[in-house]
Amino acid sequence: MRKLLFVLFIAFTLFSCGTDTDAGEFVVGSDYLALNNKVVMIDTVTVEMSTINFDSLVTSNQSRILVGNYDDPIFGKVKSSSYFQLSSSNYALNNEGSDTENVNYVFDSISMVLKYDNYFYGDTTKIQTFNIHRLTQKVKPNTDSGSFYNNSSLSYDEESLGTFSYKPRPVGKDSINIKMSNAFGEALFQKIKKRDITDFDTFTEYLKGLVIVPSSSNSSSVIGFNTSKSLVRMYYSKYQAGVDEVPFVIDFSILDATKQFNSISLDKTGTLIQNLPISSSKLSSTATNGQGFIQSGTGVACRIDFPNLRQLKYISDNGAIVDAQLILKPVNNSYSEKYPLADSLKIYVGDNLNRISSSLLNSAGAQVYGILNKKSDEFNENIGYTIPLGNFLQKEMLRASDSKSSLILTLPGISKTVNRIVLGDQKHLNNKIQLKIYYISY
Repeated sequence: MRKLLFVLFIAFTLFSCGTDTDAGEFVVGSDYLALNNKVVMIDTVTVEMSTINFDSLVTSNQSRILVGNYDDPIFGKVKSSSYFQLSSSNYALNNEGSDTENVNYVFDSISMVLKYDNYFYGDTTKIQTFNIHRLTQKVKPNTDSGSFYNNSSLSYDEESLGTFSYKPRPVGKDSINIKMSNAFGEALFQKIKKRDITDFDTFTEYLKGLVIVPSSSNSSSVIGFNTSKSLVRMYYSKYQAGVDEVPFVIDFSILDATKQFNSISLDKTGTLIQNLPISSSKLSSTATNGQGFIQSGTGVACRIDFPNLRQLKYISDNGAIVDAQLILKPVNNSYSEKYPLADSLKIYVGDNLNRISSSLLNSAGAQVYGILNKKSDEFNENIGYTIPLGNFLQKEMLRASDSKSSLILTLPGISKTVNRIVLGDQKHLNNKIQLKIYYISY
């Protein structure tokens, strides 16, 4: 009895007001299967929150054309342009007879068809405008990895090949059809008709690729389109005197997904995170009104540290963390129907320089996610993400070296969405982060 009281006294001394609430029956390893123990619950371990910014994110080969821009009231100006290389399974006009038939073929029109993939973010009730431009640079990465990143870009012609203004309906409609320049289409048609273009190499030498760029004149939302189902379609027909014209098409699509990427930028000017440092450093929540920030696509992530965790091992000669829960609360009024909360958080383990070593795993080796509790009360106090941390904290408490691991929080789809979230830190007035550790001594 004296030993148990001593253990509790040390816990209270180190962590201010850890409680000895009955947390249930816990078992620690096969040697203790017969032992049922009272567990002390400690809820005052220091948790530090900060915001970091990854140097870059791979955005090629993500199966999504992401286009649009919007002015975020918290994060700043978000913009995504999409670059891609086109190809076709056919570089010849329909010809059932001799080459002389080509004389009878005439160009009709050319359009880009973008198939919605049901992703959207921002205000889809407002008009969004974008332009299609011709690339003047080949779609070829300049890195050894063979990938393109959110900060990658390619040069393009300033002349627009097609302008489209619309109110996005990513769920209610199947696709959008954008009429492109007749001059552009006619020139491409003549190249094929004259056999100047006969295969992929001669085609890409003539047309290196296209980019879709959102207009700066209006800013409302970012929309996702399906890479494999979107295409450029050229319409032409065969003319014969006294005979109805017969229509034909040639489709140019994105057959190589590695040659399509989204360039996603964030202008943070005037925001709380405008002074976000380089990728190896961090911006403490003490400098951002007690808040941590996460945004997919732009590389903004939240970092969590437990600076005093190792003191727990001095509570007793033999003890262990048998369970732990980290509860993160989204800041009130930072989310809405336009900026909804994601259903989960993706958790990584990183070092002091924000280098990721692995995903967060439980004792069984399965990935651990932060799961959103959507059941709200009158004041939204129950809305939050719960992350089970027992396995991670036990290993950190017993780590022999002086190095410490951090948790890095991101959102699912980090490379192909622009979702974001704002979280409260341990001293936030209304949305405090909570850490509950269940510790057993034996």
